[in-house]
Amino acid sequence: MVFNRSLLAKAALGPAAGAVLMAFMASGAIPAYQMYSVALAAIYTVVVLSVGLLAGWSGIWSVGHPAFFAIGAYFAAYGSGHGWSLETVVLGAVVTGTVLGAFLGYAGARFSMLYIALLTLAFTMVTLELVNRWSSVTGGDQGVAVLQLRSSLGLGTLAGGSTESQYLAVGAAALVLALAVPAAASGLRMRLVAAKSHPLAARTIGIAPEAQSALAFAVSAAFTSFAGVLLGLITGFVSPDPFSLNLGIALIAACVLGGVGTIVGAVAGGAYLTWNPSLSSAVGLPQPVVQGLVLVGVLLFLPGGVVPFLSAPLRSVLRRVWRRPAPTPAKPTPAADLAPRQPATATGEGAVVLRLEHVSVAYGGLKALEDASVSLRQDEVLAVIGPNGAGKTTLLNAVSGLTGNGRVSGTVDFAGGSLLKARATARRRLGIGRTFQHAEVFSELTVAENVLCTRRWITARDRADVARLLDSVGLADVADRRPGELPFGLQKRLDLARAMAEEPKLLVLDEPFGGLDAGERALLAQQIRRLHAQGTAVLVIDHVLDDLFSVAHRVLAFDFGRTVGEGTPDTVLDDPKVRSSYLGTVGGRAELPERVGERSVLRLSGVGHTYGGVVALRDVDLDVREGVVLGIAGANGAGKSTLAGILHGSLKPARGSRETGGTVRTSLAPEGRALFKTLSLRENLEVAAYAAGITGAPLRERLAETTEWLPPRLRDRMSVPAAGLSGGEQQMLAIARALIVRPDVLIVDEPALGLAPALVDEVYDRLVRLAHDGLTVVLLEQLLSRAMSVCHEVAVLHEGSVAAQGRPGDPSFAALAEAAYFSGARETAATTARL
Repeated sequence: MVFNRSLLAKAALGPAAGAVLMAFMASGAIPAYQMYSVALAAIYTVVVLSVGLLAGWSGIWSVGHPAFFAIGAYFAAYGSGHGWSLETVVLGAVVTGTVLGAFLGYAGARFSMLYIALLTLAFTMVTLELVNRWSSVTGGDQGVAVLQLRSSLGLGTLAGGSTESQYLAVGAAALVLALAVPAAASGLRMRLVAAKSHPLAARTIGIAPEAQSALAFAVSAAFTSFAGVLLGLITGFVSPDPFSLNLGIALIAACVLGGVGTIVGAVAGGAYLTWNPSLSSAVGLPQPVVQGLVLVGVLLFLPGGVVPFLSAPLRSVLRRVWRRPAPTPAKPTPAADLAPRQPATATGEGAVVLRLEHVSVAYGGLKALEDASVSLRQDEVLAVIGPNGAGKTTLLNAVSGLTGNGRVSGTVDFAGGSLLKARATARRRLGIGRTFQHAEVFSELTVAENVLCTRRWITARDRADVARLLDSVGLADVADRRPGELPFGLQKRLDLARAMAEEPKLLVLDEPFGGLDAGERALLAQQIRRLHAQGTAVLVIDHVLDDLFSVAHRVLAFDFGRTVGEGTPDTVLDDPKVRSSYLGTVGGRAELPERVGERSVLRLSGVGHTYGGVVALRDVDLDVREGVVLGIAGANGAGKSTLAGILHGSLKPARGSRETGGTVRTSLAPEGRALFKTLSLRENLEVAAYAAGITGAPLRERLAETTEWLPPRLRDRMSVPAAGLSGGEQQMLAIARALIVRPDVLIVDEPALGLAPALVDEVYDRLVRLAHDGLTVVLLEQLLSRAMSVCHEVAVLHEGSVAAQGRPGDPSFAALAEAAYFSGARETAATTARL
């Protein structure tokens, strides 16, 4: 923890306010009958702070804190009757709360928020039952008195219900608030928030979410138990009534009212809990009713809480006074850097830093990776390529320890030691850094904190190192921004910077070039070369082959979980197996019907689309003619699914226009099928019909018609849940669901994904049969050869642009389409023959 003047000044506000409040109490400015309420508000502040910071920092909502509150109070009562010192009582309450809280936090981290709430609810119920039954200690329903507690450190004796106890409560609350200020700026808070925001990404930087939840719950329970001791002292009597489940709900309401995770909000919440009975009496309503009305009002009109709402104008003024610079755009890259590069070369003399031998990863009966053997030297950048579903990410996950419930077999050695038995959190300490395809950053932390949270204890040197790292990747000017305020390209840089922190021996990059423009990709390539020059081994996968090959020394090609080829960047695509893994191999062309006509049913003009700064489509012009089977081919990430949504009309393009030739009904069978797995086949079809307004006799007619299109083995199982079907059967059901509305244009996205060859043939045979029936079909396909074999026309997407378009029957188009698939062939594509 680094203490600066600003932090010390903020931390001093709590003790200063406590000192002023105690001075008013001593002077008589606060009436004696109100001093108890002030002390009670101070105690409630500690409890609300404990609950609120636990929820805000760890995402754990607990209704079990009344039990910890009771534990502290009964420790005070029991200790006062058995001659215990004040310090012994406090220590016993805090230790007990810490142990029980750690257990609940660790156990609850394995479940969802609902199960954590139920777990803490059960804990409170058990504790209250124990209080009622253990009457020899607790006094049962009758309660027990708190007599006096003498300090073993010579600080005097505190009698239950005394004025001195009230002063102690106010002073203790002031000190707890002072401790909360540096905690909010500490690495502890950053790691807790990181574990809450993205548990998977947190593991890759050495943070174990279960341990963080246990720690957060333990600390929260300890302070709540301490507050219970203070409650026993100021009341002089302890009974079960104050610790009911109503208090648990009231604590959550107070947290929301003040502002979850805010320190000043805890003060407001403590005051609300204390004076809620007076408010209820003033309005003549029961306390639960008033509490419910206040909570509903806050949730509807002040969802962030009262304190954040009131402080927002002040922050707005400060931002105008000290206006922060806008995010720095990618630095201009010289034309030479944007030009195609020669493949990198390595000496081949570096020691092997990573070795995988016969590694397989299975999920149930599916083998995502099978018998993979890979070696990576310290002096090289190894690229792994392959189509979607080839097993590339599974390979990275096996190295990173993120295979989840997958069964991993084989041998993985890193830096001379076995890696398979090491937890994901330990692999970071061994020297493995990891990025993610979609820049999985911690949204609730600033840019600097996203990198600082890789440190357990943050020093001034750590902050200086992180500042230099952010400057090296062009993020220094946005260090205090949240990731959500930045464009996608800067978020990708942040993901890389977090992986680079602590100078890993091995950097694992998952599609780092995806979603970046040419300038950003050039900057990233420079960064990868710089890391390699500094001695970092790099394992990288991507679909942007031009940029990937510009930094790679060696390339491995995967398909169906197996290695299908290996070579240098300039030779690997010459391997027929590698090319066929991308493009596919099909025996011959399907017998398609002759084109029905030239009438345009769908037309896209200048269509572009982005997702949070990620460019998915660029200036797409496309014409879908009536009766045509149009193929849209492209690698994973080319923009096919986005184009499918725009053609369907369910996605509005950010730029450009979508026009229809009259009234045109479109229907989409999406990638992944999106079936309702718990519903039967018939119910899946009925849901689609109901959504289109089809009921009664027309519905029965459509069901009969659509069912007839399905193969016999599905027609006989219409009452079976969709989850019980094979992959190919689910795909045919998804297409049938799209057909039940009798569309003019059927759009099918990746119908062959994850299917065995025989099932692929069956699905495509049925699609061709639909074309013979006169239906216009748009087929989005990853395998170029498949699209060329079953379509009248084919458009090749590359990085969101139509790089080539033509007819498969044109002899010159095949070579052009293949070049466009891999590299875009932008110059050549401009000369494509128009249809």
